[in-house]
Amino acid sequence: MAQSTAALAPRPEAGPGHADRQHARRWLILGVIGLAQLMVVLDATIVNIALPSAQQDLGFSNEARQWVVTAYALAFGSLLLLGGRVADLFGRRLAFLVGLAGFAAVSAIGGAANGIEMLLVARAAQGVFAALLAPAALSLLTTTFTDPKERGKAFGIFGAIAGSGAAIGLLLGGVLTEYLDWRWCMFVNVIFAVLAFAGGAVLLRERPVTGPRPKLDVPGTVAASAGLFALVYGFANAESDSWSSVSVWGFLLAGVAMLAVFVVLQNRSAHPLLPMRVLLDRDRGGSYLAMFLMSVGMFAIFLFLTFYLQLNLGFSPITSGVAFMPMVATLMIGATSATSVLLPRFGARPLVGLGMLTAAVGMVWVSWIDVQSTYLNGVLFPLMIVGLGLGLAMAPAMSVATMNVAAADAGVASATVNTAQQIGGSIGTALLSTLAANATASFTAGKAPTPQLIAEASVHSYTTAFGWSAVIFAAGAVICGLLLRPGVPVHTESSPPAVHM
Repeated sequence: MAQSTAALAPRPEAGPGHADRQHARRWLILGVIGLAQLMVVLDATIVNIALPSAQQDLGFSNEARQWVVTAYALAFGSLLLLGGRVADLFGRRLAFLVGLAGFAAVSAIGGAANGIEMLLVARAAQGVFAALLAPAALSLLTTTFTDPKERGKAFGIFGAIAGSGAAIGLLLGGVLTEYLDWRWCMFVNVIFAVLAFAGGAVLLRERPVTGPRPKLDVPGTVAASAGLFALVYGFANAESDSWSSVSVWGFLLAGVAMLAVFVVLQNRSAHPLLPMRVLLDRDRGGSYLAMFLMSVGMFAIFLFLTFYLQLNLGFSPITSGVAFMPMVATLMIGATSATSVLLPRFGARPLVGLGMLTAAVGMVWVSWIDVQSTYLNGVLFPLMIVGLGLGLAMAPAMSVATMNVAAADAGVASATVNTAQQIGGSIGTALLSTLAANATASFTAGKAPTPQLIAEASVHSYTTAFGWSAVIFAAGAVICGLLLRPGVPVHTESSPPAVHM
């Protein structure tokens, strides 16, 4: 299989002594990787709270406003598989550092934007560099921590960051917008990236194995990127257009068709972009599906609960962000406990199933809110339950999704995890927004639009989305529980430490 081109010029330090020094720095490396991952994840939500201020400052339309968010998701989601394979082929350290440097540069451009065009270009470019950075970060983690016990702790921390980053983004966006300026929601990435780049440059070493010069699967890359772009674009259009619009179903059909072509090409290619062996393993396939379904359901929490807190309970942007922190706390507890204590004893199957069922219970509970509810009696405790459930399920799924994959496939296996999250989030955005809008229309049909009715209709739309999110989590618990193998996953040394950076 394809190996890094840097293997043609091995480093003189690639001996046992260097490997020991590299191993000794593994927890510092985790800190660097975690910081980079936090930057990528929170950037999906940090601009949401800043959009009204940015719109007023730059004077763009409501139609253009949604594309500030969508431009990032489009580039990120459609290029992740390519970014993962580039990391495999040309070195994960190089991909990681280039991704950080590029992300910092385009974030600075976005913060200095003098119009919507400049801002949209910067957001799309952020997605491009995130697609290179995110799979490199996860594959570095995968190949750095090979001891099962330490791997569990590392993935618990990483999973907590991945699951809570969106909520942290809401809080940070509120703080920066209220006390500084909306532009700092872009500029702050430069601080994250510079710190992570400095740490990565010092701590990481390129340690490729020898092998032939790799080849990039160009037809597969084009088919995968075009298919994922069409899917994300179609679901993005569903937020503003009807599902019967050609701009929705046309792109969705085109996306499915291109992905079908991609599968055919992968089975015929000597150097596939995404080898089918990565997907067809039951544990990895079940983990990818779990990440996808959790991302679909998670959207309801961050979007509709933010609406409820600000529009119905009157919370400020900062207070809204703080309101999510109990969920972040329980998510971190669930994630670190699941991978360090529970996964080595029980395996991923019961944890993913129990975690998604727990999240479903929390979503059912929060769907009982009404116009008289408060944060304390209607939101706080179910939110904590959802966080605990997501932590229990997400961290083990991420760990198993990259376990025992061949060294040459670590990047693309990691990219598939991120792709499942991005596509799941896009589908959740479109699907749950449509269900919420239909619920509002049904609730207000034939009634006089009084303030009380409008408040009741908005809460009804949120609870409808919460209910459907619970259904998605519950279905995921059953499906993934059947797909994942029972028992404790056995880590093999298919990815020797000498390959890891």
